[in-house]
Amino acid sequence: MFKSLIVALAGLGLSTLASAANLVEGEHYTTLDEPVKTLVEEGKIEVTEAFWYGCPHCYNLEEPLNAWVAELPEDVVFQRLPATMGGAWNKHATAFYAAKELGIQEDLHDDFFDAYHEQGRRLTEVEDIAAFFSNYGVSEEEASEALTAFGVKSQVNQAHARMRNMGLMGVPALIVDGRYVVTPSTAGSLDNMPQVAGALVDKVREERKD
Repeated sequence: MFKSLIVALAGLGLSTLASAANLVEGEHYTTLDEPVKTLVEEGKIEVTEAFWYGCPHCYNLEEPLNAWVAELPEDVVFQRLPATMGGAWNKHATAFYAAKELGIQEDLHDDFFDAYHEQGRRLTEVEDIAAFFSNYGVSEEEASEALTAFGVKSQVNQAHARMRNMGLMGVPALIVDGRYVVTPSTAGSLDNMPQVAGALVDKVREERKD
């Protein structure tokens, strides 16, 4: 019980710190040596989530992250970056971009996580993913074509290049403005990650005033 209390108090302390934007570089977040180019229009602040559908920590982050994203102001653009580390990671990245091309990604994103973690469905074969996609208003044939399309493969390659440029070695991670990286380790917990990212968004706003 005592250990649980200490953890709870630590989380509370970080919440206060994050809300006050008094974050310490190297302790609550890290800064990339070389910033990556953001993919949003001028004046917007990009927040990118690097994730893998098979990652239990990414799965557990979804609830607090989605709640935070729902309240983001208009100057913040949230986007997802499927991690590409070979094998099932790349196959799930392919599924992500194929679903995006088909216009069903937002509808099935949470369900894809659930299928993997709650139903034990690995969803790594084209036919299995296509069958899953068919629940969202597309035919298995359309899904198969998207999953094997050159354009989707190119997007997976671009995601891989972007992840390498960010120097990411694991997930989940939140990258703010192509410069600041928040992980469960630096934030102290999964629940704290959106709070730290929010404070970093405030930091970027202040920096842009100078």
